[in-house]
Amino acid sequence: MPYRKAEIRPFRPDDEPLLFGLASLDRGADERTLAVLQRETVFVAELEGGAAGYVALDLQGDRCCVDQLFVSPEHEAEGVGRQLLEFAEGFAIFRGARALQVVVEAGNARAETFYRSRGFVTVGEGLLELVLPQRS
Repeated sequence: MPYRKAEIRPFRPDDEPLLFGLASLDRGADERTLAVLQRETVFVAELEGGAAGYVALDLQGDRCCVDQLFVSPEHEAEGVGRQLLEFAEGFAIFRGARALQVVVEAGNARAETFYRSRGFVTVGEGLLELVLPQRS
């Protein structure tokens, strides 16, 4: 599939059912998914007026953690995940974080390859980190 430029916008409460469904398509969604959508900073990628994916971020002091990053199966390989991650990096830099972190489940080679291709390195078991430039 060719690259497609997504519009990335803040989460709206009416997005919750659709994003929950998107998470269900990937690995299954549960109460934790709903809690993340309700408590964390969430950005939605839209293509042609519909949600193509989302990223949920948790600011923890000088670190910003990617809690969830999902792309709709129909929009995989269109650059949506990369755009969401780049947006997350910019958000984290703007908020003054020194690093962006993500936990990758053991055996999820696809996710690990994706994050490593974006410059993340291992800093703990299953924990990858990208050191961010600091705002001047």
